[in-house]
Amino acid sequence: MSEERFYPCNKHLAERLGISFITLKRWIYQGKVKAVKSPSRRYRIPESEVLRIMGKPPRPKNRAILYARVSGGDQVKDGDLDRQVEHLLEYAKMKGYEVVEVDKEVGSGLNDERRKLMKDLRHIIDNGADVILVEYKDRLTRFGFNYLDMLCQSHGARIESVHDDVKKDAMQELVEDMISIVQSLSARLYGRRSRKYRKVVGGLKDAVHDTG
Repeated sequence: MSEERFYPCNKHLAERLGISFITLKRWIYQGKVKAVKSPSRRYRIPESEVLRIMGKPPRPKNRAILYARVSGGDQVKDGDLDRQVEHLLEYAKMKGYEVVEVDKEVGSGLNDERRKLMKDLRHIIDNGADVILVEYKDRLTRFGFNYLDMLCQSHGARIESVHDDVKKDAMQELVEDMISIVQSLSARLYGRRSRKYRKVVGGLKDAVHDTG
């Protein structure tokens, strides 16, 4: 199981607890709230204490959601989704996590309205899980990973990726996402039927083909 998370004693935490920052500091001084001092002499409060003040039972720290994603049907046929899940299950077993949800999704990493990802984030917000496991960070999202990670951390949870580097056979998917972004922006600037649109998109595709 993972180590307990600590929260900095600040106004944001006080608002979450429904009290003033002055009251929170006074409770620490009076011993009503357990806290530890960091090397910089600032107080940090363990999550178990935060949950106690909020009247919530301490949550176990090993409840995991497994999230696997591919961008298209060809990767499903190739078994990439099932392979991701298999690796995630092995990782969860090695870490001693309790798997509470396994989700497989087909969709672009640029799509911010993926139904299963939204469901998993709601589980985190509702205290239904402690960690979202992904094989690579880009399986969760192509951009904005830190925002999702911050959202999870604000609810005492986290995101873990099994591997840090993008696998080589995922580079084609990255190229497709890049082309999709350029197509979208060019369409807004010039219109899809304009010569400039065809020139920009065509030039990018030619450049990708030349370096492929």
